[in-house]
Amino acid sequence: MRTHTHQEFEAELRNLKDRLLAMGGRCEQMIAMAVRAFEDRDEALAQEVMEADHGMDEDEVAIDELAVRILALRQPVGRDLRFAVAAVKASTDLERIGDEAVNIAERAIEMEPAGRLSRPGSKLPEMAQRAGAMLRDALNAFVEEDANKARDVFEQDDAVDDLYGEVMGLCLDDMKDPSRIADGMRICNCAKYIERIADHATNIAEMVIFMVEGRDVRHGNL
Repeated sequence: MRTHTHQEFEAELRNLKDRLLAMGGRCEQMIAMAVRAFEDRDEALAQEVMEADHGMDEDEVAIDELAVRILALRQPVGRDLRFAVAAVKASTDLERIGDEAVNIAERAIEMEPAGRLSRPGSKLPEMAQRAGAMLRDALNAFVEEDANKARDVFEQDDAVDDLYGEVMGLCLDDMKDPSRIADGMRICNCAKYIERIADHATNIAEMVIFMVEGRDVRHGNL
């Protein structure tokens, strides 16, 4: 009976990890779709992003319920306890990343339909690619329970911040032309959304370190 119970517990932990990774994969897809919709002014694709967000909300609830079940019935300790807590917090960050992808999609619909993206707008795909890579690396660190890989995510955030500053500067210069103010503001907003995605990826990396080492490294406590 003890072995049977242990096997069930291990299966529940694997299920929790698998659900979180699937949610993360959907997040990456939503980011890519939202940025492509912004580049191409593709309203249909933007609508797909917004519809996908319902699934993200359902994922967060399902992960929370599974984690609560594990905590209540299995009463894990040590690393297993930290894993369950980290999964709940990571699912919250993933859900918020989904929200930011929706924000980008909404701005895509509002953009002027004609013409190529301005200089600041053309920087957004690179910025999104870097933020998406941070998310992917944070999730890989979670799967592999690798604190060193999680720390690598922190270093990548500087490049995203640098691009954010560059985009904002280009937007200010671009918006000297009054006809470009509306789209310029939308581009500034999208840059901020992407910067927040990178911050959420960093949060997940911090939870990996908590899970593996039992150390709280939030707020610069490295």
